[in-house]
Amino acid sequence: MKIKETVHFQWYRHLFTILILLVCFVGSGRLTNASIGLVVSNANQVSAFLIRFIHPDLTYLPKLISPLLKTLQMSLLGTVIGALFAFPINFLATTVVTNNLAITIVFRFLLGIIRTIPNLLLAALFVAIFGIGEATGVLTIAVFTFGMLTQLMFQAVETIDFTPLEAIEAVGGNKIQVVFWGILPQVLSQFIGYVFYAFEVNVRASTILGYVGAGGIGVILNSSLALMKYERVSIIILTILLTVVIVDQLSYKVRRSFQ
Repeated sequence: MKIKETVHFQWYRHLFTILILLVCFVGSGRLTNASIGLVVSNANQVSAFLIRFIHPDLTYLPKLISPLLKTLQMSLLGTVIGALFAFPINFLATTVVTNNLAITIVFRFLLGIIRTIPNLLLAALFVAIFGIGEATGVLTIAVFTFGMLTQLMFQAVETIDFTPLEAIEAVGGNKIQVVFWGILPQVLSQFIGYVFYAFEVNVRASTILGYVGAGGIGVILNSSLALMKYERVSIIILTILLTVVIVDQLSYKVRRSFQ
C-alpha cells in the first residue's frame, strides 16, 4: 500500500512540475510577445538559410587566414598581459600573504566588479574610448583574463600547506621570501595551467568581440551576416570551430603536462 502511495505521489509531483514549466513557458511568451506561429510561418526562410549554410564558400578561405591570425594574436597577447597583472595582485586578495583582512576585502571587491562586467560590454566601452581595432580587443581580453585568473590564483593559494610558510617566517623571512619559497613551489603548476586555460577561453571569446568592432575574424563574421552571405558565414564558422578545437587540445595537453 505504501509503495502505491509513493508511486502516486511521485507521479503527481512530476505532473505538478510539468504544469509549472508550461505556465512559465506561456508566461514568458506573453511577456516577450514571442509567437510560435510566426516561427512556423517563416519555416521557408529557415530552409533557405540552411540550404545556403551547408554549402560553404571554400574559395573565401584564403581571405580568413590574416584575420584568424590576428584573432589568435589578440588572444595570446591579451592573455599574457592579463596574467602578468594577475600574478602579483592575486596575493593581495588573500590573507595568506597580507595577514590583513581589510586589504583582502578591498581587493576582492574590486576584482569582483571586474569579473561581473561581460566581455561584450567591456569591448563596447573600450571601442567608445579607444576606437575600433585589434588593440581594443587585446585590452578587453587582458581585463577579462585578469579578473578570471586572479580569482583562480588566490583560491589556489588558500589551499596550500602552511607548514613551509611558518618555517620561513620562523627564521625571519619577509613576505616576498614567503611568496617565492613557500607559496610558489606549491601553486606554480596550477598557475601555468590556469594561464593556458584562460588562453583557450579567450580564443573562443575573441571571435565574438568583432561584433562590437574589437577586431579579428569576428568583424568579418559580423559583416557577412549583415550582408546575408551565408556561404561565407558557414566557412567562417567552420574555420573558427576547427581553430578552437586545435587550441583546446593543445591547451589540454600542456595543462596535463604540468599536473
